[in-house]
Amino acid sequence: MPHLPVMYAQVMEGLRIRQDGTYLDGTFGRGGHARGVLGQLNAGGRLLLMDKDPEAIRVAEREFGADARVAIRRGSFADLGEWLGDEAVAGEGLDGVLFDLGVSSPQLDVAERGFSFAKDGPLDMRMDPESGESAAQWLARADEREIADVLWTYGEEKQSRRIARAIVARRVDAPFLRTAQLADAIASVVPRGKDKSHPATRSFQAIRIFVNRELDDLERGLDAAYAALKPGGRLVVISFHSLEDRIVKRFVAGRAKAPPANRRMPEIATFVPTLRAIGDARKADAAELAANPRARSAVLRVAEKLAEAA
Repeated sequence: MPHLPVMYAQVMEGLRIRQDGTYLDGTFGRGGHARGVLGQLNAGGRLLLMDKDPEAIRVAEREFGADARVAIRRGSFADLGEWLGDEAVAGEGLDGVLFDLGVSSPQLDVAERGFSFAKDGPLDMRMDPESGESAAQWLARADEREIADVLWTYGEEKQSRRIARAIVARRVDAPFLRTAQLADAIASVVPRGKDKSHPATRSFQAIRIFVNRELDDLERGLDAAYAALKPGGRLVVISFHSLEDRIVKRFVAGRAKAPPANRRMPEIATFVPTLRAIGDARKADAAELAANPRARSAVLRVAEKLAEAA
């Protein structure tokens, strides 16, 4: 089954692609959105592609490496500012930036990556398997309180303490090395909810976000994208988790609206907006959900950098 890029039409509309523009896809994945952008660029346009995942980069190099308009870099979009200096586009700025957050379908579908509780595989969960600490390594050393805090903070898991206690108790007999082990440990102490989702859903999500520093990278990436955009440039972000969307919403609002104190007492300071939201947050429509159920939690936000910020 071919990979379906989430909210493809809305992303293309949000980026408002210019034929000779310069765009950055900070989460290449398998290139669904990137192909759409590249298809609208002429010989003067440029497309910069980033991803943490070495397999995604291999796909990018195989499919786009020979195109003179394309540059590819393996790494987090949090570091996009460093790359732009090397690419000599920092002074000119970008016309658009796309972040499609979370884990990609190919990552979930490959058991060896360790992202899915539905497929038994090594308990890894790293988007870059060659960098940082795996989920198994973290679970082997973290104490009960740290595990509970991660499950609550990043997964909003109400049973975080019970799950953490079960993990610590079980690892005395054998370390957690497989996704099935962890899923079974969680299911043993957490009943299936009314929505019939697997009891391990929130915990796997939380551990993945923590291991990959996803929220920290998002905050840094948003700042870097904002700095790199030209006046009139567009920022498009697809999030799949309320914590991600909250960060994006707060980021845009912080640059689009005066703080409450300023609104109450405008004589204190003059606030000049430097970013504006383009429309409201959008979700996948019924037709897309029928074809791609994984789009059900996707939320898309679009913002434009204002000329006053130049």
